[in-house]
Amino acid sequence: MTVATRTVLHVDMDAFYTSVEQRDNPELRGKPVVVGGGSNRGVVAAASYEAREFGVRSAMPMRDAMRRCPNLVRVAPRMSLYQAVSEDIFVIFREFTPVVEGLSLDEAFLDVTASRVLHGSGPEIAARIKQVISERTQLTASVGVAENKLVAKIASDLDKPDGLVVITQTTCRKMLDPLPVSVIPGIGPRTLDRLHQVDIRTVADLRCAPDRDLEPIFGRFAGRTHERAAGIDNRPVVAAHVEKSISSEETYAVDLSDRGEMERELLRLSEITARRLRKATLQAGTIQIKIRQSDFKTFTRQISLQPPVNNTDQIFQVARALLARWLANNPDVSIRLLGVGGSNLSPAAQRDLFSDVPGPAANRVDLAVDEIRDRFGTTSVSRARTLDKPRSEVP
Repeated sequence: MTVATRTVLHVDMDAFYTSVEQRDNPELRGKPVVVGGGSNRGVVAAASYEAREFGVRSAMPMRDAMRRCPNLVRVAPRMSLYQAVSEDIFVIFREFTPVVEGLSLDEAFLDVTASRVLHGSGPEIAARIKQVISERTQLTASVGVAENKLVAKIASDLDKPDGLVVITQTTCRKMLDPLPVSVIPGIGPRTLDRLHQVDIRTVADLRCAPDRDLEPIFGRFAGRTHERAAGIDNRPVVAAHVEKSISSEETYAVDLSDRGEMERELLRLSEITARRLRKATLQAGTIQIKIRQSDFKTFTRQISLQPPVNNTDQIFQVARALLARWLANNPDVSIRLLGVGGSNLSPAAQRDLFSDVPGPAANRVDLAVDEIRDRFGTTSVSRARTLDKPRSEVP
């Protein structure tokens, strides 16, 4: 099968962090929202589309963002939640193809070439993925469909939010040529200034530019840059690497000082880590916790287990014992960050929820919860003990 026959999707969630916050808190919908640092010295981690209308962007100093938009609503990051929702989304991707190359929590390439017989054309697969994401997570995604990664990535950004753009070999030049040259990945502000100095402003300008103009700017990569401007990209979609450890952690806008609240958070993090292990069909022979005090001193504690585990209750019991041991030597502390992880990983056999083979009751509960969350999303079911967690939001 030649490269020209490939069908590649680039799926990019729309304003992911802020969209999750607006989904979970209806009062934030329609408002300019940023996820980021709790002080004016912090930076914007993500901005809603309403905030972007004021020129607010990720990586912008919070002070500048507030100056541009005085009514900006700041929300503290909930990374564990974003990671959990991301896992739900990647589960959906793998229902259509095993060839998934994750770029971040909210972005991935999918090679669906071999999936077309079962699931239909590239655009049909893209539309179905968008639909399933919406049904299970109540979030939107923009998808680019093309014959290679470069063009698919450019396409996904052409009709945001909630877009679906298809660029074929026939339409590639017509669609790419008028675009600003900055859409080519790797062209940053400094390179852009140099291109403008030689009057290269569009993709067509770059494609048609003589080598004498490009070589001083790109050096030995001038030829590759020409290819990119022509929509040529032979890179394969590379499936995810083997995990060496799986963990979840969260930094809190308000430090934890109550023992019960610490254990409640530990249970929630244990549940997320356990679910990730099961999704990867792995079990952990070592369980560790990570603790960061309010003064930023960071500690880790771990213990090895035999046999390895991947169910929530066992991981939580170990994590709670590690925390209790640490608290005994560090009383009256405030905790800024908690984390639960598993390492020393080994394959775990997939278990059928309705198998007659006896097993720990906790495993059966976990599998039932996994089944519900796979169908209806991470937030569809929660343990009662984790529901008392106050919402972390920057005032």
